[in-house]
Amino acid sequence: MEVVSRIEARGEYLSFEVAVGTRKLVEQIMLVRPGEHVVITADTSTDWRVAEATAQAVAAAGATPTIVRYETRPSSAMEPPSPVAGAVANADVWIEFAVAYIMHSDAFRTAIANGVRYANLTGMDVQMLVDTIARVDFQGVMRLGQALVRLVGQADEVRITSPAGTDLVGRNQGRPVNLRGKPAEKPGEAVMLSGQISWNPVETTQNGRIVFDGAIWPPNELGLLRSPVTCTLKEGVVTEIEGGPDAQVFKRWMHGHGDANMFRVAHWSLGFNPGVTRPTGRIVEDERVFGCVELGIGTKGAWIGGEAWVAAAHTDGSMQSPSILVDGVAIEEEGRYVHPDLVTICRELDVPGY
Repeated sequence: MEVVSRIEARGEYLSFEVAVGTRKLVEQIMLVRPGEHVVITADTSTDWRVAEATAQAVAAAGATPTIVRYETRPSSAMEPPSPVAGAVANADVWIEFAVAYIMHSDAFRTAIANGVRYANLTGMDVQMLVDTIARVDFQGVMRLGQALVRLVGQADEVRITSPAGTDLVGRNQGRPVNLRGKPAEKPGEAVMLSGQISWNPVETTQNGRIVFDGAIWPPNELGLLRSPVTCTLKEGVVTEIEGGPDAQVFKRWMHGHGDANMFRVAHWSLGFNPGVTRPTGRIVEDERVFGCVELGIGTKGAWIGGEAWVAAAHTDGSMQSPSILVDGVAIEEEGRYVHPDLVTICRELDVPGY
């Protein structure tokens, strides 16, 4: 996986800041209560400092932490070893740090059906934890997300363009728009890192050209992109993948599953975490680069709205410096929010450039 190298190996690196971040994660985001059982899953690619610090924060909150560590699987969304599946199925709260995450697997769906509150923080390292949680105004980012939900949700047509060549159109026709970075308030709720909204316009209305120029993951051979990947989209299905070496890797991986559902767009997402200013190859961050657009392809969860389906895998790709028009009105131009409501909140958050 192509990533920006930045991990300082010393255990004391950012250790005070990590303590702040894990406390916010446990108490403000996952809403862990005394007496609850919290399972933390990590694979052998996980930054162990993050998993251990999270367990300490869980214990400090009066709950019982259990860390389950297992070998890194070849790809995401694969079924985990049965003891892992058993542990998460019987938890009250599940925090996933595994790089080869098991969200979208049967084990995940069973845990959610059992009422587990879940967060996918795949690949989170110390720097990501500090930049995206510890140093971020969680309530302020939620306000920005709620404003984006309102603007996108009240529109019918959404058009996305980018300097790299993206020109994508879809119609919402009443589909729900979801704020993903929020507290895990309900049993069976899956939440994500702060700074993202997600939805899926009606599939048959999704048409145009997608140019991923930030990151794509999986496959493991990608991550931070070195050359753009261009996809033609017709009625919600990727019909063609073109470009240089990275596009060829992506094309082979997509076709290698032999699954038509792999080519269906599962969600559109907008990223706006102020702590992420550029792609790093770590998909949780790359989906939340401030002002980016990200699309998921493959398995579609029922929470998104509309038809749900299962594919052999799920992949995510990001576009940089997009422009977004809702019913013909620009809310973002080349990576900078221009709608007055969004600009006001960006200024309150001290986002550079506003």
